[in-house]
Amino acid sequence: MNSDVTQIAQQVNSLYDFLLITSGIACAILIFGMIYFAVKYKRKTNNDKTPYISHNSFLEFLWSFIPLVIFMIVFAWGWIIYHEMRKFPKDSLEVHVTAKQWQWDFTYKSGKTSANEFYVPVNKPVKLIMTSMDVIHSFYIPSMKIKQDVVPGRYSALGFKAEKLGEFYVFCTEFCGTAHSAMMAKLKVVSQADYEKWLQETDEGLSMAQLGAKYYNEKGCVACHSLDGSKRVGPSWKGLFGMKDHEMEGGEKLIADENYIRTSILNSQDKIVKGYGPRSAMPAYQGQLNEKEVAALIEYIKELK
Repeated sequence: MNSDVTQIAQQVNSLYDFLLITSGIACAILIFGMIYFAVKYKRKTNNDKTPYISHNSFLEFLWSFIPLVIFMIVFAWGWIIYHEMRKFPKDSLEVHVTAKQWQWDFTYKSGKTSANEFYVPVNKPVKLIMTSMDVIHSFYIPSMKIKQDVVPGRYSALGFKAEKLGEFYVFCTEFCGTAHSAMMAKLKVVSQADYEKWLQETDEGLSMAQLGAKYYNEKGCVACHSLDGSKRVGPSWKGLFGMKDHEMEGGEKLIADENYIRTSILNSQDKIVKGYGPRSAMPAYQGQLNEKEVAALIEYIKELK
């Protein structure tokens, strides 16, 4: 199993190498220093007196300042890697991941679904949009050195770009019950042609956005939300996704991302858009929509740019 599948994996390995080298040097200085001083200043006779040793301000500063610099380097380096894991290029392939005891389900924009196995094309940025149906899980791909908790009731995201073909295991690293150790999936990194072929082989029915359009009419969204920017009982869906400084009642400004839209659907009274407070009568859909339906509605809103 090659651990340098992604740039992130290479960066993490470099950081670990740095930690091992600096720790090894520090350990050698400490241990051999102790041995040296223990031998050099060993008491020879019962009449030997301990010499008076004054402190050295420069040395005291040095052995405090050097570890501080090393710690700050490690902190900055780790933060950069963490930030890179959560950068999602606009052309990222989005895959919805749903965790449940004890299985990983994957849904693509085309509507294709798979369980405990998913495919991505090589050298293509991927954004995983993840949630859980029951307890907290944790999505971990050891070969890519990426991990993200998957929490019920909200979305978390994780990005990567596989640079080598192959099959890589996915583990759950948050204890989630009896079969926790068996909650594994397989990531298959294939060529773009093989990926397209895999999508077409079993691609049936509607895409996620098309399902969202269907639910838009079936679930009554059409009565309150327009698709052309016009105002109704509720705000229009046109251009909603990704909107920055989306102002709420009370002055709070939010980004209209997946979590905001999810909350607005399932608990409509939690965040009310400015200007819609007194007349906002949208019911809460918590318990009325499943994860697939919510994700489909979000994908439909994304298409309305």
